[in-house]
Amino acid sequence: MAQENPTYQTPPASIMQLADYHRAPQVSIDTKKENMLLIYRSTYKSLDDLNQPEMSLGGLRINPLTNIASATNYINNLKVRKVMATEPVQVKGLPENPRIAFIAWSPDETKIAFTNTAANGVELWVLDLASAQAWKLTDAVVNANLGNPFNWYRDNKHLLVRFLLKDKPELIDPKRELPAGPTVSVSDGSKSQNRTYPDLLKNASDETNFVILTTSELFTVDLNAIATKFKEADMYVTESFSPDGNYLLVTTFQKPFSYIVPLNRFPQITTVYDLKGKKVKTVNEVPLSEVLPKGFMAVRRGKRSMNWRADQPATLFYVEALDGGDPQTQAEYRDAIYLWKAPFAENPTLLTKTIQRFSHLVWGNETVAIVQDEWYDTRNEKTYLINPSQPKINPKIITDRNFQDVYSDPGSFETWKNEYGKYVLAIENNRLFLIGEGHTQKGQFPFIDELNLNTLKTKRLYQSAYTDKMEEIFDIEDYEKGEALVRIQSKNEYPNYYFRNFRQKNALTQVTHFSNPFESIKDVYKEVIKYKRADGVELSGTLYLPVGYDRTKKEKLPLLIWAYPAEYKDKNSAGQSTANPNEFTFPYYGSFVYWVTRGYAVLDDAAFPIIGEGKTEPNDNFIEQLVSNAKAAIDAVDSLGYINRSKVAVGGHSYGAFMTANLLTHCNLFACGIARSGAYNRTLTPFGFQSEQRNYWDTPEVYNTMSPFMTADKMKTPLLLVHGEADNNPGTFTLQTERYFQALKGLGAPARLVILPKEQHSYVARENILHLLWEQDQFLEKYLK
Repeated sequence: MAQENPTYQTPPASIMQLADYHRAPQVSIDTKKENMLLIYRSTYKSLDDLNQPEMSLGGLRINPLTNIASATNYINNLKVRKVMATEPVQVKGLPENPRIAFIAWSPDETKIAFTNTAANGVELWVLDLASAQAWKLTDAVVNANLGNPFNWYRDNKHLLVRFLLKDKPELIDPKRELPAGPTVSVSDGSKSQNRTYPDLLKNASDETNFVILTTSELFTVDLNAIATKFKEADMYVTESFSPDGNYLLVTTFQKPFSYIVPLNRFPQITTVYDLKGKKVKTVNEVPLSEVLPKGFMAVRRGKRSMNWRADQPATLFYVEALDGGDPQTQAEYRDAIYLWKAPFAENPTLLTKTIQRFSHLVWGNETVAIVQDEWYDTRNEKTYLINPSQPKINPKIITDRNFQDVYSDPGSFETWKNEYGKYVLAIENNRLFLIGEGHTQKGQFPFIDELNLNTLKTKRLYQSAYTDKMEEIFDIEDYEKGEALVRIQSKNEYPNYYFRNFRQKNALTQVTHFSNPFESIKDVYKEVIKYKRADGVELSGTLYLPVGYDRTKKEKLPLLIWAYPAEYKDKNSAGQSTANPNEFTFPYYGSFVYWVTRGYAVLDDAAFPIIGEGKTEPNDNFIEQLVSNAKAAIDAVDSLGYINRSKVAVGGHSYGAFMTANLLTHCNLFACGIARSGAYNRTLTPFGFQSEQRNYWDTPEVYNTMSPFMTADKMKTPLLLVHGEADNNPGTFTLQTERYFQALKGLGAPARLVILPKEQHSYVARENILHLLWEQDQFLEKYLK
């Protein structure tokens, strides 16, 4: 039969019981450890949520009726709680059927601002934490089309808000507008190797609509809902107050626009204003950036990454490439970082230079800051200690490492709020603090270190010792007492927050008490297994066996493998594991874990490294490594005696779908496969994909060999193809799956194509997700059982 038109189905009861659960709230705690905000969302969106007006412009997807991103994941309730209390308090005064977004604490953490999307647009609201009372500050006049539409003033009494124009022009209907002529794009001979971006501007009507939807006026709104105009209409991109609150950094879009790159590469002007809206200085002008050199380390010329220095009242910093932004250009230093003090009468001053491409900067105080640079081709990352007050002193290298080497990860520097309410390095007694995930050969043991700024030596203050639980360390709450906010979980205990005193043994205070919504699989057997592929690379995956499975009798089960390939430049990093057997078992549509309730063994997150050492690139032997990874995984589970190796399925999403199609084509290890939202013809992504920097014309044999579309005539194994109808991920347009299915069908391969209505790259609607689980179950039962 050519087509089926089924109504929405639901999966079997054992899967439905797990899929149909209530999501626990998200937690946000103030820096004083006094108040907690509990943020509630629905487990899924509905199909009706997706069935809304939408305009795709310059990389945006906007609801033109409500003036907010159409994919916004709304919050539907808020509660507050004293951190050391037990029962939360329902926030009073919330709108009926709230659709909340963009939550932001005030600088003094006594209030929280948020938006509510009503039927006719976006409103601004505020919540007083002490009284748990919320009230509306504006009608549906807020413009959230370019993201977060408001900022708190430093006085905690006012907000700067983007308003829609009162006389906003009517949008053009591109389907009804009669064009004045053809659309013409021109190549002037400059190389412009851009990826396949989605939702670009296509014509003059799109340009007009883009201007209409992104144009706002800036208003100051006080807590009594009185609004005063601050700046006239413009295409405002970002607004940021200086730490002392006396200046405002504003970036706006300019013309000309582009039909080949998204809005973040449109021309921009950045200007500093005082609090009366008077222009102080234009500090940056960025032209249209359609042309960039090739490579992941390519950047545009001119000032970039401009922002306020967090530890100074009003000083800007920015980065500028010293190699013209071209990774192919040899240079002693790649980037320079500059400082520019308000009111910008004097020229910027050089702070430091980086050997590699600048990636990150954390301010501390007058004499301490941390700078990081990186280089993708070598996977190298360097961390430097600099003295901002003495720029002529060479930076001191703290770490120089392979950023894919998770076992050597020193952790992230801890920050706290300074007198300006900005996050800066936490410095106590000339020491910095690092919080690390703590992955090791023997398991995961998160830690807290202190770094001596004189010796650059670290001292371990705390390391988790759990072998039957998993601990995550979020931040240090009290440095003197030694208290940290942590989250503890086990494979059958839902993650909950605690305060841990790391200076006192076993000193834990529980903060939340969320229960396990997946009781039916709490006794599932779970183990991280480690094994090697033929060339000696160490691999791992998380093995699940059904409740009650007798591991001594060893009944032969069908096996499901879920994976996603990752590229590495060395075997050591590729062989490291971040899997933790004590992580809470959280089934969701992005894995096969549900099917442990249906009598399957599941190997989840199986390692599929693709390695290219030295001058060899990972994709030069992509297929061979894929097959070797797959064989090693099956051999490992088979050696335990649990599976029937003639009944093995493989699945993956996005690049994992690409992997699945290639495995079914190039080996006979699998009885069937499930490929979701993938790309199958790499000639349609000719200027790079995933971690491939070379273009199609550099290495056509790699692109062609890796493309399962090119070898569709060899694919004879049953394949379930799934794709979202509205996929907007670069490179995985829905057309990829449609054309691959047409090829398979035309060549007689056993395949089934399911297009999920209204879905983008990730699936969110309850109806679609439950039907997807039904489709997968039907398919697996047919071909594996």
